[in-house]
Amino acid sequence: MAMILRYSPTSPYVRKVSVVVRELGFSGQVECVPTDPWASDSDLSKQNPLGKVPTLITEAGQALFDSHVICEYLDGIHGGPKLIPEDPKTRTEALQLEALGDGVLDAAVLAFIEAERRPETSRWPVWASRQRASIERSLDWLAEHMHLSVDRMHLGHLTIGCALGYIDFRLGDMNWRERHRDLSGWYEEFSARESMRQTEPSG
Repeated sequence: MAMILRYSPTSPYVRKVSVVVRELGFSGQVECVPTDPWASDSDLSKQNPLGKVPTLITEAGQALFDSHVICEYLDGIHGGPKLIPEDPKTRTEALQLEALGDGVLDAAVLAFIEAERRPETSRWPVWASRQRASIERSLDWLAEHMHLSVDRMHLGHLTIGCALGYIDFRLGDMNWRERHRDLSGWYEEFSARESMRQTEPSG
């Protein structure tokens, strides 16, 4: 039995897991099943009570969520070099970058929903501005700490790469590249990886 990844093609959290699947060489062992978590007839909640993607069904039939848990599971069953380092110092660095990237994704998703999915009469500009300010502060921090991400690649780098890609995809008006030239250069190089190119969102 292959592992099953329930996914939505535009979810940045799904992309994060999909990049890890490719980086660890699990592509041939994971069946990707399109899932609309918003559909009223979706059975996703039977496997994930949160009703969210990504959800991974292991070969043993266990349902795993959220993206960090799935990535840690895949990294744990992988026999090669780890994306979550074992060295305590590097591990902390990787997990901190992952947390920052996940936080940027959270804010970007909320800002996008507020601006594009919520009815105009129900939108709260202050809320959207707060999310964007969180993203800006995080990018400022990243720009000052990019020395952390020039050695061996780890899960933190992958998460940051997916976060920057999602900003381009959904919040292009933020023009983050203009303010962060070095960060933009890092992202251009990182996004050329095969795992990133194969998972680039569209639509």
